[in-house]
Amino acid sequence: MVSRHNGLVGDYFMKLFAPEAYWNAPRAEIDRIAGGCGPGRIGDKLIPDSLLGASIKEACRIHDYMYYVGATVEDKKEADRVFLNNMLRIIFAGAKFFALRYPRIFMAYVFYRMVKEFGGPAFWKSKNSPDEEREYESV
Repeated sequence: MVSRHNGLVGDYFMKLFAPEAYWNAPRAEIDRIAGGCGPGRIGDKLIPDSLLGASIKEACRIHDYMYYVGATVEDKKEADRVFLNNMLRIIFAGAKFFALRYPRIFMAYVFYRMVKEFGGPAFWKSKNSPDEEREYESV
């Protein structure tokens, strides 16, 4: 179940969506599970935590958490939808400069498409038991 939570994101007070367990978890646990918007290591350098100055780091952390606790394809789809919803909420809450709104929205949809199309390996990481995995030798 995904719920809304009032909170400060950057300089703006807004409501973001996340599982209730996310809001109740100790911050140390969230920090262990979720980083920022990149996939880790060098990927964190390539993928920014902001869209033209609007920090989406909390949206990314919620998305990471939902990938970590998710178990089904539907859980992945919901995590991706919540990610887009939260990015758009951040953009609209902090849109001081109207000229940046539409480029930020465009970038949010690019981020969403990337996780929707290419986020499978990150979602399924460590979810298969060792007896389900087999060595594959290419021909």
